[in-house]
Amino acid sequence: MTDTTHAKVVNQLRALVLLTQTEEQIARTRVSQARTDAVRRELTQNADNAMERTRLITAELRELGGVPDVVTPALGRLAAVLKATFEQAEPIEEALLQDLSLEHQLLDRATYLKVLGQRAGLAKVERLAEGLIRAHEATVEWLTVVLAEEALGGPAALQPTPFQTVAGVTTRAAIAPYRFVANRVNEALDTAQQRRQRVGEELGQVADRASTLTDAVRETLTVGRSAALRRAERIARREGNREAADTAKAAREELGDVSADELPIKGFDSLSTSDAAKAAKALRSPHDIRVLIRYEETHKNRSSVISAAQAALAEVAKEAVGVDS
Repeated sequence: MTDTTHAKVVNQLRALVLLTQTEEQIARTRVSQARTDAVRRELTQNADNAMERTRLITAELRELGGVPDVVTPALGRLAAVLKATFEQAEPIEEALLQDLSLEHQLLDRATYLKVLGQRAGLAKVERLAEGLIRAHEATVEWLTVVLAEEALGGPAALQPTPFQTVAGVTTRAAIAPYRFVANRVNEALDTAQQRRQRVGEELGQVADRASTLTDAVRETLTVGRSAALRRAERIARREGNREAADTAKAAREELGDVSADELPIKGFDSLSTSDAAKAAKALRSPHDIRVLIRYEETHKNRSSVISAAQAALAEVAKEAVGVDS
């Protein structure tokens, strides 16, 4: 093994320690965003596995005469904290895309390390790299599916933090001001008007079309958010504003405020937990799955039913991105 190849191996191991430490810390911050207990356990296990990978990489680094690792773990933790802080100003899809970028970098470096190990005749390095490749391929696939779930309308396996929810709403407001007005139907009318004015000329004609909905909201804000949405929907349909009515209904669905006869599964409320879970898992429409999950979360909140519906959404997401089940 040449000195140049040895130096390259050591440098890649050092970089992998830093990135893997960051990966672990990010996984631990994501645990609090898990939608279900199953996802929470998976993320916790991923974090523990990343910690073990850090240990293995560090041990190999030391065996090759690399500088004992003291500063790198601290840098990794700092990088993860900074990432978690800055991403609070971004919609969750941007945070997940950054997670995916990190995993791709880890995967690419592990692949490079494997080839270096082969060239240098370092069997242990090669085996270590192969294990890293398998781990990061699995994580890349998982994050790709989570992003696909979000793209299909969710709810994804990971929930946005409150800050990310606000960031997501702000982004949607810029590109779809009418939907923004409708989604904020639970706020005071003056606040909605102020937000609409800040968006400015982009609202234009779309905001005018929403006037019927906001007028309806003015009459019913004191009754409560769900009642306001139902009232607004009825008024919009009565006056022929289908777009406003559909938006109000979509907002109701997001709140889980739908009646049993609006669910995609007939007689859902009368089903046993096991039968409800089986029926939920058979759904294939992202919209139907989303409506069912929101309803279940705001009513009986049975974890097995929610997990089954989430699994159904994951299957649809996998099909969308071409991932084998």
